[in-house]
Amino acid sequence: MSSFSHLVRFESEDGAVYFADLGPDADGPPSPGAKLSGAKTIEALAQKSEEDIVTVRRLLPPLPRDGLPIYCVGLNYRSHAKEASLDIPVCPPLWTKPATALASPGEEIPVNDFCAKSLLDYEGELVFVTSKDAKNVSVSEAKNYILGYTIGNDLSCRMYQLPRYSAGQFFFAKAFDKFAPIGPSLISPAVFGDGSAFDVVTRVNGDVRQTAEFAQDLIFSPEKILSHMSQGILGCG
Repeated sequence: MSSFSHLVRFESEDGAVYFADLGPDADGPPSPGAKLSGAKTIEALAQKSEEDIVTVRRLLPPLPRDGLPIYCVGLNYRSHAKEASLDIPVCPPLWTKPATALASPGEEIPVNDFCAKSLLDYEGELVFVTSKDAKNVSVSEAKNYILGYTIGNDLSCRMYQLPRYSAGQFFFAKAFDKFAPIGPSLISPAVFGDGSAFDVVTRVNGDVRQTAEFAQDLIFSPEKILSHMSQGILGCG
């Protein structure tokens, strides 16, 4: 069971990296300049040991690049499948993004001419983080491996998803530097529950472009996805 409700990871003014629990009454992520009680590991935070009052310089992804790549699931929203006139898949379609794709929330994404001319696109996503290595995990066991939930943006150069350019392989289209910003808050499974209280809303320059209700729109639950990915091995992260 997670020892936090709303976890953030951040860089302090002295350049050190800390974790902090914003608590169940958090109404949003902290701004730069905010003071938080932070610890340098999740374990220390859980034990309420070695905590310091520090000033936030910038928010970071809820997890470091260690232990990645990022596992991704394609076509996991019924509304997306309907919009694209695609059949519902029988199992989660999977690919990965490299560690270099991970970016902080609100971080500037480098887009060179190559990307800009390749149908750059966005996609708001639910993200879950695992707490330990998983192998051959059943759906009923999967919840015990989930540390928490956050949100992300699955950036893509769509041209390199077209069959002519990709032969059906999505990795290159989605693997550019910082094409996976996630966070800032990682909420515990106890807070997330069955997801019915949460939606994903994607905005571009303030305009709502995508909405999805987790409880109604997801094709495969996080537990089903984790179970499927664990057939063989799924590393922590």
